[in-house]
Amino acid sequence: MIYFDNAATTFVDEEVLNTFVLTTKKFKGNPNALHQLGYDAKCLMEESTKQVAQLLGCKKEEVIFTSSASESNNLAVQGLLKSYPHRKKRILTTPLEHASLKVLLDNLVLEGVEVVYLKLDDRGHVLLSDLEEKLQEETLLVSIQHVNSEVGVIQDIQKIGEIVHKYPKTFFHVDATQSIGKLHVSLENIDLLSCSAHKFFGLKGIACLIKKEKVMLKPLIYGGKSQTIYRAGTPSVPLIASFAKALRLALNDMDTNKEHVRKLKNYLESNLEKMDNVVVNTYEDGSPYIVNFSVLSVKSETLLHALSEKEVYISTKTACSKGKISDVLTALNKDEKVASSSLRVSFSKENTLDEVKEFLKILKEEINRLNFQERSRINEESYSH
Repeated sequence: MIYFDNAATTFVDEEVLNTFVLTTKKFKGNPNALHQLGYDAKCLMEESTKQVAQLLGCKKEEVIFTSSASESNNLAVQGLLKSYPHRKKRILTTPLEHASLKVLLDNLVLEGVEVVYLKLDDRGHVLLSDLEEKLQEETLLVSIQHVNSEVGVIQDIQKIGEIVHKYPKTFFHVDATQSIGKLHVSLENIDLLSCSAHKFFGLKGIACLIKKEKVMLKPLIYGGKSQTIYRAGTPSVPLIASFAKALRLALNDMDTNKEHVRKLKNYLESNLEKMDNVVVNTYEDGSPYIVNFSVLSVKSETLLHALSEKEVYISTKTACSKGKISDVLTALNKDEKVASSSLRVSFSKENTLDEVKEFLKILKEEINRLNFQERSRINEESYSH
């Protein structure tokens, strides 16, 4: 099996899974209960939260555990809008955002929220001059994904944050789902940050939102006592402990892992560029973990299924996107044929150069086979007429 869909989800690390299993067995109480079992569970939750805060460079009180990065994104945006009802509802963002933000903003527009899209350069980076021009005193929020999940564009969130904070009343939210555990992320100029454990070998169902102390936020879920006042519900202590373990492991060898996957990316892209009817859509300065390319002679879904039958797993666009044409590639001024035939390879530290070589071999074989089938079909139709 060749698994190249790590931007959708990584496989769970055995150490992380063991942490989840052991804490599930040992810490059986509800952390909000007043008896000893509850106290023990609460102590573990507090210690795990403290570890996450230290690893990410924030205060323990600024960590809000959620069920997913999508929930974190929704809590950041909707919670902010609810907390500042008298402010003008104006949000700046980009056309490259994840569906959890893009679809949310599309719906908020129907409710009267002003959503302004920033201009991009020819490699997908936010034009800082356009950001400065569109920022106004009444802008409530700037929300930008650090690493685009489809083509791997890396935004300069440090510089963007500096510009945003020239306006003290404007908040800066970063969706760092594709960068935490893979690239260095500083919270210095960020007010809200989303990430999810299953992107760095953790379990699904546990994520977090970092909310700086100065930011007011109203919850989306109301109820009884929980890990924080910003999200009601019984905290899953084993998931929280597993999140802390996964994050620590991911950050341990982050630079080494990054250089490893960069070599894989360079090798794959250089060989894809030699193939007929193949267009590489990613850039040299993008995330080393993501390679996006289009095969113009074959339908992307047909090729995806053909590869899957060979136990080669990649994706078309992102796992959460909708529609046949990539909005991201369209925003990057790719033509319709390229935007409608894109495929994504996403690496992890566990992938190898031998896997990349085998993938290229199988990819070429399947493209040739599918092209031959299509030519045969056309010739048969022509003959029958």
